[in-house]
Amino acid sequence: MTALATTSTATRVEPKALWKPIGAALIGNTLEWFDLSIYAYFALTISQVFFPTTDPTFSLLLAFATFGISFLIRPLGAAVLGSYADRRGRKKALTLSILIMLTGTLLIAIMPSYATLGLAAPIGILLARLLQGFSAGGEFGTSTAFMLEHAPPRTRHFVASLQFASQGFGVVIASTFGYFLTKHLDAQQMLDWGWRVPFFFGLLLGPVGLYIRRTVDESPDFKASEPGERPLREVLVTQKTLLLIAMGTLVVSTASNYMIQYMPSYAATRLNIAQSSGFLATLTGGLILTIITPIVGYLSGHIGRLKIMLAAAVVYAVAILPAFFWLNSRPSASSLLLVVALMALIKAVYFAPLPSLMADIFPVRTRVTGMSLSYNLGVTIFGGFAPVIATGLIALTGSPLAPSFYLMLAACLSIGAILMAGRKLKLQ
Repeated sequence: MTALATTSTATRVEPKALWKPIGAALIGNTLEWFDLSIYAYFALTISQVFFPTTDPTFSLLLAFATFGISFLIRPLGAAVLGSYADRRGRKKALTLSILIMLTGTLLIAIMPSYATLGLAAPIGILLARLLQGFSAGGEFGTSTAFMLEHAPPRTRHFVASLQFASQGFGVVIASTFGYFLTKHLDAQQMLDWGWRVPFFFGLLLGPVGLYIRRTVDESPDFKASEPGERPLREVLVTQKTLLLIAMGTLVVSTASNYMIQYMPSYAATRLNIAQSSGFLATLTGGLILTIITPIVGYLSGHIGRLKIMLAAAVVYAVAILPAFFWLNSRPSASSLLLVVALMALIKAVYFAPLPSLMADIFPVRTRVTGMSLSYNLGVTIFGGFAPVIATGLIALTGSPLAPSFYLMLAACLSIGAILMAGRKLKLQ
């Protein structure tokens, strides 16, 4: 099998005018990761506000389960919004996805607590997270394709890497809120209103992203191509191998992402480290992701994507268990920061070339559907439930090192997918 992706001869945007399609793509992705990170970071507080029980661990599991269940709808969002983007255009799909995301964010920001509303409160939170999950299902594939299809060939790898850099920036903003709120508000203030502040901030970003997405031009590749009549059917029937390979390359990246988001709760519940220190660690990790990702994305155009990704995945598989062992033997704010920084650094090197690789696996007519499905199936199975899996593994095994076992498995799965991409698709 050879690579199915083709490079369009459509006229692309000049670098000086590229800021608008890049901004249109990245602001929604930043908002998505900001909202996801905020929920994960404040899961401990949210569990007390909306899922109160006599067992704090069970309450936390319920909060993380709601976080994870919302990922079950992401493949549906990928199928609906991805197919819509391949049939009607990337621009229309981007506008629709940010509207749905903002609706979910608003519901979380204004939802009364369990003490006020009873059982309707956690149900409302679940509904909001399902809306956000549906929106996120179409965000990655559509925004990545939109940027990449506007970019000149010589900048494709770099531009595509900005997709994941924006995820890092969303984490930076969320971690900044987490650090300052937990540092300057007491526990009762956090329960009463503090956790809502970042969600209201997220609502301010939405209208800006909506305006930019409505005024930007459609992707040149999409305008020059013949839209697929049934892109979802084509991906599921004739491109199953491509779907599995793309999903496999994502596994270690998404597992690592959500494990990093779990670290503030892990620090507070397992290491007796202040939650604010956990936020400082994730802030550092977010800065590393934001800065290192585009640098590696640029270098991947010269060194080769698969070489970089394979090396990073192998290092991750080897280093993660010793890192968790050292963290648990010497628990402190500084050791937590160093371990999260290590995870973020290896992850940044690995996932910088990943968006362009996933895009090149699929042809233009099914690109968004294929990317969206592979991304969201991978995120749903291996990412969204990572905090639940980590919490459950710790409870089951009694070992605080259990999260590292899961990350090692994820790295091995991605190594296999990278090797398949090189041998079967002839991608570099």
